[in-house]
Order: sequence, then C-alpha cells, then structure tokens
Amino acid sequence: MPNTFSQMYIQIVFAVQNRNNFIHPSWEDELFKYMTGIIRNKEQKLIAINGVPNHIHILIGMKPSCCLSDLMREVKKSSNEFVNEQKFLKHKFRWQEGFGAFSYSHSSLSRVIRYIENQKEHHKIQTFKEEYLDFLKKFQIEYKDEYLFDWIE
Repeated sequence: MPNTFSQMYIQIVFAVQNRNNFIHPSWEDELFKYMTGIIRNKEQKLIAINGVPNHIHILIGMKPSCCLSDLMREVKKSSNEFVNEQKFLKHKFRWQEGFGAFSYSHSSLSRVIRYIENQKEHHKIQTFKEEYLDFLKKFQIEYKDEYLFDWIE
C-alpha cells in the first residue's frame, strides 16, 4: 500500500491444548524455526519467539494489511501439522483454540523481547494461568471466565 506508514508490535500468546506440557526442549527450536518461516512467508516481521512446554510467546512487527486472526490460524494449523508429521510425540498434537494479542510501543520492545527470551526462568515463579490473567488485567481486557482457555489444574 503506497503512502501507508505504520509501526505495530504485537505479542501473541497461545497454549497447547489443555495446557499439556508437550513442547519438548529437544525439538522446540525446530518448531520455532517453522513458525518463523510461516510468519515471514506472510510478510510479517518476527522479532522474538520462545516458550515453555505448554505455551508460546511470539512478538511480531505487523503490517496493516495483515489480519492477525488469519495469520494465527495459519501458524497454528501449519505448526500442528508439522509437529504431527515429524512424529515428535506418540499422540496427536493440537493447539488450544484462541490466543491473546497485546500491542506495544516501539519504546517497549527491548523489555518485551527480554521477557519472551526469559520465559523458562519466568515460569519457574509464575504459572501460565497467572501470567495470562495478568496480561488481561494489565491491558484492561474484559473477559468472561467461560471464554478463557480450559484451565486444567
């Protein structure tokens, strides 16, 4: 789009179905690289990606022509297929329906990047549920409990 200038940074958070700890350190880098390729093929800029066994954080620089829901549908669908085709697990892998998306200013990027890079340390002291609810509160996002992830405790 000529004469369109934008600067949109979005952190996307999504979980393995039922928050199962299925993403194993032995193959998580392959998964992250695969997802990076999908995002780049959709002409978006991947800035950071990391996660823990039950969920992933992605920070992208998003173009205004991108529909975030379409992008995430493709990332999740294709990465589901990738994990299952690679037979990383003995059973079927699936992502939980839905995702969280949180926008940031350019001045916040280094802090958000560090946060994503330090996910494994961060989750030694905070659960995914606590983290996700903190995001919703911090960004003042109204929600109904029945529409949140299915929390298996």
